[in-house]
Amino acid sequence: MPAAALFDVDGTLLDTSYWHTIAWTEALAQFGHTPAMARIHGAIGMGADQLLDHLLGEDRDHDLDAAITAAHQALFARFWPRLRAFDSAGALLRQLKQRGWTITLASSASGRDLEVMRRVLDADDAIDHATGADDVKASKPAPDLVHAALAKSGAKPGQALFVGDTPWDVQAAAQAKVACVAVLSGGFGERALRAAGALEVHRDVGDLLAHLEGSAFADPAHYAALGR
Repeated sequence: MPAAALFDVDGTLLDTSYWHTIAWTEALAQFGHTPAMARIHGAIGMGADQLLDHLLGEDRDHDLDAAITAAHQALFARFWPRLRAFDSAGALLRQLKQRGWTITLASSASGRDLEVMRRVLDADDAIDHATGADDVKASKPAPDLVHAALAKSGAKPGQALFVGDTPWDVQAAAQAKVACVAVLSGGFGERALRAAGALEVHRDVGDLLAHLEGSAFADPAHYAALGR
């Protein structure tokens, strides 16, 4: 079994967190909800189901959830032409692939958004598998997405590392018993990421690439051996 590198996409490989914040702000406002943008940004990284519970409360009327989510997707689509991958995102995936890691994208995005983001990332030559919101019942911080990514990669939890940018990524990985390497590029601070249980924190994926030898990703053979 190979060692598995599991990657969040939004805010980790692509600079999308604040576009999502704007899209959710406008979508919620269409239905009369006006939480502060700072609160909305703090929920980015959750899937739509968890985000709406977090922002509006679990005891609300859920009848409009699908409409709010659809509005967010339509509003986010306006930003597709402006999406960009972080510098070195593709280079990091290729370097890890070359070192012997199996690469799996583990995103909370819908299938349509994930397809667009993969085109922007332009690194399919290094990507072995991908999972999205359509593959799971519950989104991050529930561990379902990490479990799905593990299943596709063929790895056991101890053979994998997850890379994410939010406390919700770290929590989801921890519930799946997968260590998480975090990056600051989604707008969450190092203290919050470490408090959630991050194994390492790097400025962004470029910084992780520059420091691979000193990171948990330095020795894929060690992780692969854990499944033998």
